Amino acid sequence: MTINIALLRGINVGGHNKIKMGELRQMFEILGFSRVQTYIQSGNVLFESHESEQSLIKRIEGEIEKVFGFSIKVVIRTTSELEWISNNCPFTEEAVAEAKATSDGESLYVSLLQDKPSQDGIDRIGAYKSDNDKFMIEGREVYLLFRLGVRNAKLANNLHRLDVPSTMRNWKTINRLTQLAKEMED
Repeated sequence: MTINIALLRGINVGGHNKIKMGELRQMFEILGFSRVQTYIQSGNVLFESHESEQSLIKRIEGEIEKVFGFSIKVVIRTTSELEWISNNCPFTEEAVAEAKATSDGESLYVSLLQDKPSQDGIDRIGAYKSDNDKFMIEGREVYLLFRLGVRNAKLANNLHRLDVPSTMRNWKTINRLTQLAKEMED
């Protein structure tokens, strides 16, 4: 069986789409997934399953709507995919350190996409690239470096222009999820 990580978009943000992690964990177990665990309140669920990514997305999104009463997008990654993301950041350590020095919080993020973006989508968000907001796309991942932080970054607020369901996590969360997933595989 494969360790999968479900990354839910837009839950527990600003008092909207509230889901308690215990209830979310229970929902995953009722769906028949094993070794279910959550990480922080932003909707990160690690679990074991043999199903395909598309099957998992369909089942999880459908069950969330049924159980919690709202529709959200879910992105799935495996342990090896998360490990690849963690090991292949296209930004140099120096660029990340410089951004951290000028940011009021986290500066390095990854937007995880359900599908690869089209060239048209990439061109649309290219208009929001600046000296302060940079991005690099590697497959289904958009690595984002915010020199002045994510809060007011025009690029972060316009990722929907890729026209691909996605969810964003900071670098610390990506690395912690990778670690937890690897521990589950051992």
